[in-house]
Amino acid sequence: MIVLALDTCLTACSAAVVADGAVRAARSEPMARGHQERIAVLVQEILAEAGVAPAALGRIGVTIGPGSFTGLRVGLAFAKGLGAALDRPVIGVGVLEALAFEIKPPAAAVIDARRDQLYLQTFTAAGPSDPAAVAPDAARAAIAGLGEGVTIVGPGAGLFNDMPGAHVAPREAPDPVAVARLAAARAPAPPRPLYLRAPDARLPAA
Repeated sequence: MIVLALDTCLTACSAAVVADGAVRAARSEPMARGHQERIAVLVQEILAEAGVAPAALGRIGVTIGPGSFTGLRVGLAFAKGLGAALDRPVIGVGVLEALAFEIKPPAAAVIDARRDQLYLQTFTAAGPSDPAAVAPDAARAAIAGLGEGVTIVGPGAGLFNDMPGAHVAPREAPDPVAVARLAAARAPAPPRPLYLRAPDARLPAA
């Protein structure tokens, strides 16, 4: 099965093509804004580099958050539109699980959500926690509870450089290859955006 994976949730615009587990093409471009203008062209370039026609795709994987409200909607809308045009399933993948992909537990994926909050998901041998928006102190307590040897990954990992016994691995955005492999492994289901809090935007005062 050939999977096209997309990510526009954080500070990169990324795509990958993975065929039966083998990486055919992958690219991640640092980008704080402009995902909407770049994603379609990037997908065309990645498919051409992989030598894969759109009709040959078996499914499309896309990150669903948490992350930028605008960014995640850009990727999700594009993936849904492409999936509808090709009549292919679109599989949603959480950003935090993609950040921690193939990291041996115990692990924690962390994104700085601003407004004195972090997006956090922890991973143990028993399985992952639910992703959540938590205060920094609560995140620190949850990570400390995983014990020594924990790996902390993600764009918010650097906030825990002082944590004893932890391995800190800052990563600004998930690897699109990880998104593809996670999407390949799960049953198709309609993707929904993962919002862990209300948007920062407010309506103007009357």
